[in-house]
Amino acid sequence: MIPAPLRRAGLVVAVAATALLALAAPAAAHGADAPDGTDYRGAVTGVSPDRPGLTARMVEAGARLELTNRTGPDVTVLGYSGEPYLRIGPGGVFENRRSPATWLNRTLAAETRLPAEADPAAPPDWRRIDDGPTARWHDQRTLWRGDVPPAAVAAAPDREQRVRDWVVPLRAGTEPIEVRGTLDWVPPPDPYPWWVAATLGFLVIGAAGLVPGGTTAGVRALRAVGGLLALGGVAAVTLTVGRALDTGGPGFGGLLAELVTGQVWTLLTGLGALAAGGYALARRPAADFTLALAGACLTLFAGVSNLAVLSRSVPPAAGPAGLVRVLVALALATGAGAVAAGLLRLRTTARTTPHPHLTRTP
Repeated sequence: MIPAPLRRAGLVVAVAATALLALAAPAAAHGADAPDGTDYRGAVTGVSPDRPGLTARMVEAGARLELTNRTGPDVTVLGYSGEPYLRIGPGGVFENRRSPATWLNRTLAAETRLPAEADPAAPPDWRRIDDGPTARWHDQRTLWRGDVPPAAVAAAPDREQRVRDWVVPLRAGTEPIEVRGTLDWVPPPDPYPWWVAATLGFLVIGAAGLVPGGTTAGVRALRAVGGLLALGGVAAVTLTVGRALDTGGPGFGGLLAELVTGQVWTLLTGLGALAAGGYALARRPAADFTLALAGACLTLFAGVSNLAVLSRSVPPAAGPAGLVRVLVALALATGAGAVAAGLLRLRTTARTTPHPHLTRTP
């Protein structure tokens, strides 16, 4: 009969493998439309002429342009041939199915094949796509689409430099409006120090599992791992909020909607790590198994899913890029360390647990 600690260790491995498969599915579904980071920094510098209630920003690490219209009248975004592309106003967001931009902007690489109905010279055929006053889209004018970097960047990749200034034309009635912005190359960071820091953290935390569990030192080690895993949970929750702020809609409602839809698994992982850490700090039964299971989820959903952040200059999260990398490294170190410590303690428990069929009844 397999001892309970070993069964628990096997369950941790099975859950981790299942989580890894679940993690791969969304990535494949979104593809390049949900970038994990980039080395091109897009920014909106202003709307001209200024109109109170009309705001624009770059979201998803610069992959999309977001436009919010609270001015009252509709505002029309013009496509690549000057045709009406999007209409944004109090009635919601409408797209012109005759505009080539409607089809090209469906993917970040503009690889959608144009249908026969796409004709910029034809009268608009409007279709409502959203109820709110905010639209987000991949605008090729704000992006670098080349397979290789610009010549100036290739000549000096270690220097931050301007790639181009860009303009997206709008129209309010007959009045022309422009959203202006910039696209800069930002040299990528060296991921090696972050990998070293995460690995060292993993080794130190994992080594706590070698301390005998039935001793005072073992209790202290368990509580230390729990406290560090809770710290990793805080890092995961902070990272999740940062990603939601960069991806979600404006205001608290947009943030909340993104947290409970697009970022729900990472959020639950962070909260689960916090709970497991508190469980270990309270020295509850089966704390070793709880640490290992929560650590595996934290490693995969908050660490592995954000690995690109360590080697990209512009992460898909609000806040300083350096802070985002710290959060990912913390999630990796504390999550993987908790897995190692928990499994080692489970293995030690299994060795010291007598087998029922070998125990003689007096």
